[in-house]
Amino acid sequence: MAFHKPLRNKQKPRSRILIFTISIVASAILYLLSSLVSTNEFSFSTAKTPENLVVKSNSQQREPNGNEKYLYWGNRIDCPGKHCESCEGLGHQESSLRCALEEAMFLRRTFVMPSRMCINPIHNKKGILRQSNNSSSEERWASSSCSMDSLYDLDLMSNTVPVILDNSKMWYRVLSTSMKLGDRGIAHVKGVSRDDLKEKSGYSNILLINRTASPLSWFMECKDRNNRSAIMLPYSFLPSMAAKKLRDVAEKIKVLLGDYDAIHVRRGDKLKIRKDRFGVERTLHPHLDRDTRPEFILCRIAKWVPPGRTLFLASNERTPGFFSPLSVRYKLTYSSNYSSILDTFVENNYQLFMIERLVMMGAKTFIRTFKGDDTDLSLTDDPKKNSKAWQLPIYTMDGEKC
Repeated sequence: MAFHKPLRNKQKPRSRILIFTISIVASAILYLLSSLVSTNEFSFSTAKTPENLVVKSNSQQREPNGNEKYLYWGNRIDCPGKHCESCEGLGHQESSLRCALEEAMFLRRTFVMPSRMCINPIHNKKGILRQSNNSSSEERWASSSCSMDSLYDLDLMSNTVPVILDNSKMWYRVLSTSMKLGDRGIAHVKGVSRDDLKEKSGYSNILLINRTASPLSWFMECKDRNNRSAIMLPYSFLPSMAAKKLRDVAEKIKVLLGDYDAIHVRRGDKLKIRKDRFGVERTLHPHLDRDTRPEFILCRIAKWVPPGRTLFLASNERTPGFFSPLSVRYKLTYSSNYSSILDTFVENNYQLFMIERLVMMGAKTFIRTFKGDDTDLSLTDDPKKNSKAWQLPIYTMDGEKC
């Protein structure tokens, strides 16, 4: 008699496999549901607090450079006194610009730079730029200001201090974002110390700091220039940030000059004379007029520059041939000797001076008018920054020897 095995004995393993499979599927479904719930809860949370998204975005941007926030300091580089229609020279404005850049460095913010720089008329009447009495208002405006990127290489500058222009799309996006963020978007400050701006969360977490310039120049915020530990950018920083086309022109001139020395003679704007109540002439720099005349220059630089050397000379002196006596000892040359190169690229005297400055910086021996520090060679021992004491001008050697 044949016996048949119960079918359930064969079905039992299959049932176990089926139950195991169902368990895995159920676990997977529960995991997915849990993930969806978690995601929905996160989305709901962030939807309620949009600032979380901003913080996350800022955190991601902070990793590469730490400059996702911005510093604005007005749309003018220089605004002396209460009369913003006028402006000072390039060096004066660079003092303000350097101050603002140092502030941005200290606060680890991107600096919003004015898109144009005012050109002082005193510094724009001689040299490459030529003006006409019949000029239109647009032409006169073009001659009284210039675009910032025609003077400086902003990409090169941003390697040290990130900058954007106040006419750029990026700046408009920043303004738009700051308005959407409300109180967290922008802080209007004036007279607040840079330490407070950096350390206090009420300022440090703000997207945009509007440090609107006072009626005085920006560099009034950086008065303590004698405190070397407070200076983050050297004087040579902005000159070395000249626009690429200006650097290229300077390199061409340096190649043509070969082995040369250079001298900067500052006269016109510094030779201020006024009469006291007794009719006696007085000046703020008693030796400057004497020390910047050719016969005294020859005496002063004899120990630094041997006879026969090529001497590149840059000056704001307007008297034609004023420095010709120097040619008895040196091969004298000016930027005007290279007008065939300069005329193609130079649009104003600020650009011209920036090229001259690069050429002078490349000289074997460079002699300034005033000392910048103790290691500088200078034509005069009068301090550049004076005590506002009007003194009698001195034209004799006072027993000094060459």
